[in-house]
Amino acid sequence: MPQLNDYEPIVGAQVLEELRYLAQALKGQRILHINSTAVGGGVAEILNRMLPLLTELGVESRWDVVKGGEEFYSVTKKIHNALHGHAQMFTPRDYEAFEEVQEANLKNMALDEDIIFIHDPQPIGLVKRKRDCGNRWLWRCHVDVSNPQREIWNFLEKYLQFYDKAVFSSPSFSQRLPIPQVLICPSIDPLSEKNRELMPDEISAVIQRLGIPLDKPLVTQVSRFDRLKDPVGVIKAFRQIQKYVDARLLLVGGSATDDPEGAQVYLEVKEAAGDDPDILVLLLPPTAHLEINAIQRASTVILQKSLKEGFGLTITEGLWKGKPVIAGAVGGIPLQITHKYSGILVHSIEGTAYWLKQLLQEPAFARKLGENGREHVRQNFLLTRHIRDYLLLFLSLDPNLKLH
Repeated sequence: MPQLNDYEPIVGAQVLEELRYLAQALKGQRILHINSTAVGGGVAEILNRMLPLLTELGVESRWDVVKGGEEFYSVTKKIHNALHGHAQMFTPRDYEAFEEVQEANLKNMALDEDIIFIHDPQPIGLVKRKRDCGNRWLWRCHVDVSNPQREIWNFLEKYLQFYDKAVFSSPSFSQRLPIPQVLICPSIDPLSEKNRELMPDEISAVIQRLGIPLDKPLVTQVSRFDRLKDPVGVIKAFRQIQKYVDARLLLVGGSATDDPEGAQVYLEVKEAAGDDPDILVLLLPPTAHLEINAIQRASTVILQKSLKEGFGLTITEGLWKGKPVIAGAVGGIPLQITHKYSGILVHSIEGTAYWLKQLLQEPAFARKLGENGREHVRQNFLLTRHIRDYLLLFLSLDPNLKLH
């Protein structure tokens, strides 16, 4: 794993000095992060990269995962969809199953660290322990809650009211809450296997191993096979340009242990692709970081045609690699992309097709978008900025923690 000094050539010495200064006031504090999966998805990736650096800074940080069965993850997937504004039917048993898992995990977790940092809805009910422990609790929402189904938001709010602060990824996700709210964008680690610089022969070796032909411009979308990522819409957009541009579409996806719909969506995508030799569908494990890195670097254009999106770290990854990115104008994506400057924002299948054709036919414009996008990520969405924001958040919870 990289150490802090390894980031200096990318972010500069002053950024690292600031992190060490802020961390001094938190020495001795213990932080526990809790989410629902150890692999798959942006939350797990961020925590895996961030916690060793927090520990190096002297801020003792640990990570735990709630345990639940098939019924629980089926309910939390419905909650996920409802938070994104897609109407779901909830039965009394759904709520019982959710609360049973909270209670079961409470029996096996001490939760006595100084700060408990809960990520997303799956472990939100663990806050019941707060009264006994007298510690400070944060809830971090990583999904797009700009227009949630009110029934489920009201259900979550009965837990939320006991937290000290809530953290969101975009101003548009803000809700009326009885607790303070904080805006903190996610980040990528530029030194991780998924984002580090690769030599041309490394890229070629991976692409050849995966059997991806590069005889045509490659258009790629990397994301979980989730309907909210609209992979079928991507195929429809690509089909609209095939008679004008000779290119190949690659849909790369994986699954997360807390997403029971992934296999079904994968089959829907395969059916939509049919036997078209210029539409490839690739299923990779969540640990295939080198493969994703090489695929993104070998691509001509990166797509992320999300219908809802908390932030979209695959966009950040594509921009960091200097690639032109076309993405849905939803959720936290407009924080990353200024239209026609650092990428392209779209609202429809037709708009996606239009801009895809434009970028493939105007490589100089596409290259400039990629350059601007990379610099925007360097300034705003790297792991060191994320750590700084979290250190400031931790400091804000206790007036007795002083900077010297």
